[in-house]
This record gives sequence, C-alpha cells and structure tokens, in this order.
Amino acid sequence: MSKILIRGAQVLGGQAQDVLIDGETVAEIADHIEPGDATVIEAAGRVLLPGLVDLHTHLREPGREDSETVLTGTKAAAVGGFTAVHAMANTFPVADTAGVVEQVYRLGKESGYCDVQPVGAVTVGLEGKQLAELGAMHDSAAGVRVFSDDGKCVDDAVIMRRALEYVKAFDGVIAQHAQEPRLTEGAQMNEGVVSAELGLGGWPAVAEESIIARDVLLAAHVGSRVHICHLSTAGSVEIVRWAKSKGWNVTAEVTPHHLLLTDELVRTYNPVYKVNPPLRTETDVLALREALADGTIDCVATDHAPHPHEDKDCEWGAAAMGMVGLETALSVVQETMVDTGLLDWAGVADRMSFRPARIGRLDGHGRPIAAGEPANLTLVDPAYRGAVDPAGFASRSRNTPYEGRELPGRVTHTFLRGRATVVDGNLA
Repeated sequence: MSKILIRGAQVLGGQAQDVLIDGETVAEIADHIEPGDATVIEAAGRVLLPGLVDLHTHLREPGREDSETVLTGTKAAAVGGFTAVHAMANTFPVADTAGVVEQVYRLGKESGYCDVQPVGAVTVGLEGKQLAELGAMHDSAAGVRVFSDDGKCVDDAVIMRRALEYVKAFDGVIAQHAQEPRLTEGAQMNEGVVSAELGLGGWPAVAEESIIARDVLLAAHVGSRVHICHLSTAGSVEIVRWAKSKGWNVTAEVTPHHLLLTDELVRTYNPVYKVNPPLRTETDVLALREALADGTIDCVATDHAPHPHEDKDCEWGAAAMGMVGLETALSVVQETMVDTGLLDWAGVADRMSFRPARIGRLDGHGRPIAAGEPANLTLVDPAYRGAVDPAGFASRSRNTPYEGRELPGRVTHTFLRGRATVVDGNLA
C-alpha cells in the first residue's frame, strides 16, 4: 500500500493536524508532515473520525438478496463512513448455527468494503422456544459475541435467563428487541393521539418498557450483559438510567430515525415511515437525544432494514416495517446532536465508534486516532448540505424516510485498514 497524507483535518473536531497513513496503520500525527512520496488529501475544514461501527445492520443475505446482499450492504456502510457492521440474524436460513454465521463472515471478507461481524440468533429459528447453538457460533471462525432474535423479542423469561447465563462463559451479550408480543398484536404505529385519530392499531410504550425492566433485572440476577436494541421511549430511558445507577451491565442503542422523526409523519400514510419499534412522539425524541448526550444511551445503531420496492409501495397495513439507514446515519446525528450543541465531534466518535466496538468486543475498531493504531478512519465535510436522493444509494433498497430532505454533512473518504473504500464521496 502507498502512503496517504491527510492534510489539515480536524481530528475528532479539534485542531487541524496532518495524519500520515502508512500501510494499515496510522504512522504519525503532527501539525505539519512533509508528504514525501505520500498521496495527499487536502482536508481543511473537514473532521476526521475513527471508522464508524454499527451494532445493528440487516444485510439480508442469505435468503433475501432481492433486498440487500453483503456486498451491497457493505458498500452502503462504507459510503456512510462505517468500517464495521454487525449483521443481524434474521436471514433465511436464520443465522442460528455455526455454518450460517461463517457463511456471512466469509461473504464479508470477500466484499472488502467493511468488516462484517455476524450476530447469532438467541433461539432456534427465532422462534423463542429453544436456545440456538450459542457456544458453537462463538467457537466458529466468525467468533460471535453478540446474539439477538431482533425482529422478534425473546419474550420467555426462562429462555432469556438461560441465554444470559450461557454467554457469560465467553463474555457475550444478548441484544434484546424489547417488544411484549401480546401487547403489540395488530400494532401498526405508536399508540397515542395520532393512532387514535387515524384508527390504526397502537404499539404502546409499555410493551417496550416492560421487557426492558424485566431484562435488566435478569441481567443483574445472573451477572451477565444485556444490550437493548433500538430504544425508543422516554420511559425506556428512565429504566436504563436506573439500571446503570445500580452498576448493572446494561447498554442501549438508539437509531437515527428515532432521534429525528415522530409519529406525526404517519398522517401521510406513507409506508416509508412504518418501522419497528414505531416512530414515537416529540417528547420521546427529545428524551432520546438527551439520553444519548448524557451517556444513558451508549450508542447510535442504524437498524438498516432494506426492503424491495413492492414491500413498501403498497397500502400501510400490508407494508413491511423498516428503513435503510447506513448512508444517512451520520448526517442525521449531525443534525440532531452536533448542530443542536448536544454532542461535539469527539462525542460522536464515542457514540458511533468507540462504544459500539466495545459493546460488540470488536478488535481493531473503535480505536483512538493515534500513531500505531489501525487506520480505520472516516473523513467528514460538516459544512456540506444536500437533499437525500435514494437513486444514488449504494444499498440495493431505497426505502429511506429522508428522500428529498436536506441533511447536513457528507462522508468524503473512508479508510479500512489504510485502504480507501470511499474517495471524494464515491466508492473506490
């Protein structure tokens, strides 16, 4: 690999410095570095972040390659500034065996656009009845440390307890999709004023909060790690805050769309806004932002959920739930957290790289930008503003809620172990 000199970048949003990449590592950081034989990238006014890490990505392969593949999904991740993603288990077949997680892991290696860490299912077939091969998936080439039935809740308390006990042996974590199934039968959107006016089945906040309350208690009881997926309500924030005050090993994530969008958008009946958990109220949105700022919520995770055109271009009741998010995540976080003064860029690096890598026990990612560290880096132009055009997405799907919306910031370069995967905003 040739040397690359990033000239005049604001490292973590701080003072402008030169950063020299040599091979797979950061070789030097200084106020001025002579380029020598290095390729120079002029980065004045741009922010240099560690490569972003997503704890919650749906890559759909194997089984739903009409929505996304590991290749197209990792291309989308690179365009969004990500150097590592965790691929969720709700594929076809389900990633509940060593064989399937190894297949996803190998596909990630072949794609080369970002590292892919498979997430293993907690239960066989995501059916919530029998524990999957947790130990075998951990011992496989994929080295699985995160397990989730995301898309479904592990609603059986005994199964959840057993899973938490099992993963303690190898410092694993159970990532819970908190949704009490009986309380959400037929749910189409957030339960509240808007659902009542529209006559749509409501998804009450308590359906999320009751599962989180149970699971933080279970995690404390067995001394294990639980991670709450896509936390979405103000009440959930308070439960997680309480659990952390006890010193329990509880972490939580929030999606970009839950930081920005509210259930008022459902009045359009546009299925692009149909998601699980649903868009909540303005009160919830503000509580989530504050919780991300104060660290109660540990990280941002995209819940990138691609769907083919026909699964969204239909009536609301028949539409699939989910939104793509990899390519717009950082822009949404800039708008909701940085431009509002709730986080600085160092805080963004913490919530979108350092913490998710630590929760997933992902080596080589979420590292400081320092000499000798892996050159997993993202260069951002925060002054950019532009309308979102899904026609230009690298993802195979186009189900974004931001089409035509002007968002700030653009990833100009992404480096995976010193190799540019994105150059001037385009895939390398």
